[in-house]
Amino acid sequence: MKNVTLSSGKVIGKGQPCYIIAEIGINHNGSLDIAKQLVDEGANAKADAVKFQKRTPELCVPLDQWEIQRDTPWGRMSYIDYKRKTEFGNLEYSAIDQHAKQRGIDWFASPWDVDSVDFLEYFSPVLYKLASASLTDLELIEKILQTGRPLMISTGMSTVKEITETVAFIKNFDENYPLMIAHSTSAYPCKPEELNLSMIRTLGEMFPDTPIGYSGHETGLATTVAAVALGATFVERHFTLDRAMWGSDHAASVEPQGLARLVKDIRDVEIAAGDGIKKVYEAEISQMKKLRKHISAEYSV
Repeated sequence: MKNVTLSSGKVIGKGQPCYIIAEIGINHNGSLDIAKQLVDEGANAKADAVKFQKRTPELCVPLDQWEIQRDTPWGRMSYIDYKRKTEFGNLEYSAIDQHAKQRGIDWFASPWDVDSVDFLEYFSPVLYKLASASLTDLELIEKILQTGRPLMISTGMSTVKEITETVAFIKNFDENYPLMIAHSTSAYPCKPEELNLSMIRTLGEMFPDTPIGYSGHETGLATTVAAVALGATFVERHFTLDRAMWGSDHAASVEPQGLARLVKDIRDVEIAAGDGIKKVYEAEISQMKKLRKHISAEYSV
């Protein structure tokens, strides 16, 4: 496996600590104050990174949906105005960039259109994340590849053929491009029987030179920890201050206490995995002498 080294110095891949991403996405609800609180909580939980989503609404929202009326915390408004309301611009992202650096946590975003890549380039992100919905958007992928920055792709709502074709497109651009692949199921929240965590190993067999991870949308923490035990070198979970907040992604998100527990549990699993070499630990010797009838000479003294 070819590990991926980020500009922050962190390394993603085999033999490295799992890179844990708290996805803020649009859970800031258009508020810079909430976004900063989420950065703080991500740093407090010892996550490696927080992630946002960046869209150009005029490019991402189909024309026939622009004037659809929607009830929002800011009153009833058209869908296009709602999407504009929840997008951050240069002022907000400059503040986020500064705040994340002060807290010592990586930040990056999923661009949903070509113009958003140009926008994000100003901040020299440590990597780009391609949303599952964009897996077949070759124009967007090529735009990201032209930056040379590490690329993490999600594979929800995708067939093996689509995944293979996208990886081939990336490798055709540059055989050694710093690529990471996340298993994902695009259901919010996702039922346990549809998580299919065994795909982590399947993807590892399909792409043995590429770090494989997991982007989860389930409720609860156990299955994300299990993903690490199955070989995920990075994990991503949606993150919110309060799951009861207004917005489409909050219900499938973890709250600050849950994120902190997730990070701790993942680190415990990494330590517990050990090195696979059988040994007798110091803590076992007293039990051995108390309980075992026949003791090896090296421990009988």
